[in-house]
Amino acid sequence: MSLTHLDENDRPKMVDVSAKDDTKRVAKASGIIKVTQEAFDAVIENRAKKGPVLQTAVIAAIQGAKKTSDLIPMCHPLMLTSVKIDVEELPNLPGFKLIATAKITGKTGVEMEALTAVSVGLLTIYDMLKAIDKGMVIGPIQLEEKSGGKSGDFKRREIRD
Repeated sequence: MSLTHLDENDRPKMVDVSAKDDTKRVAKASGIIKVTQEAFDAVIENRAKKGPVLQTAVIAAIQGAKKTSDLIPMCHPLMLTSVKIDVEELPNLPGFKLIATAKITGKTGVEMEALTAVSVGLLTIYDMLKAIDKGMVIGPIQLEEKSGGKSGDFKRREIRD
């Protein structure tokens, strides 16, 4: 088995996708940030000193998706057709769940863009709340589902105890 990101001399390379067909591809990723009750309340009551935390995190997540190829060395720059960010309040944690859905019609998938969007969005929440709570915990960050492309569809199965 050969690795796709190494050439015949074991040098790193970007995969050549020029022969692939353009197909519709979608990826959804999610991640969680656990915060203190004080930090959670500051977000819900819009009292964070740096401004509207969740709205800023959504904008940052979209920007993160768009900049993925600048951050991950072997990712192709993509012309995304859509990036949608949802945020769920998790009062019992307390914390927030960020869900990113990225879409493209192209030659390569958008899993990394969805995962990067989630990561950047959650890091933005951390940045905006660190004056209140330096002990926030981020994770897990995970691919929930993807469709399109040669490798086919994927959907994370729920694991029950």
